[in-house]
Amino acid sequence: MTATDPALTALAQGWCALSLLHGRIEAHIERALQAKHRLSVREYSLLDVLSRQHDGDGGHLQMKQVADAVVLSQSATTRLVTRLEDRGLLERYLCPTDRRGIYTNVTDAGLKLLEEARPTNDAALREALDEAAKNPELAPLVRAVESLKAPATA
Repeated sequence: MTATDPALTALAQGWCALSLLHGRIEAHIERALQAKHRLSVREYSLLDVLSRQHDGDGGHLQMKQVADAVVLSQSATTRLVTRLEDRGLLERYLCPTDRRGIYTNVTDAGLKLLEEARPTNDAALREALDEAAKNPELAPLVRAVESLKAPATA
């Protein structure tokens, strides 16, 4: 394969289209969440991930797992947790079985804000997908996203 190979060019174009779709969706959701709830997309994602924790086996996420779930580095995730903790939306505590482990929980204020922001997030996502579907390059990707099913929960 050479750098001008049609298969590589098509692959690169597909990647560019996917990146464009992601950027447009994220920017649209960001504007909506900031305007109505003073939340960034990353903050919303972190609250959402942490709100799904439970008290059963494996129910509380370690910082690396949280970082992976919100697609940030561990250091960026720690800074994000600190910002939300300073706003009273999260709280940290020591793991009861391993004093080296630190877990993070969403506070009642954080759960309330997440509940208020969820319809905004969902509506902004729908709007961004509808707008992207008008673009012939992005329409197939929008259809692919819309066809995805959420993983079954245990």
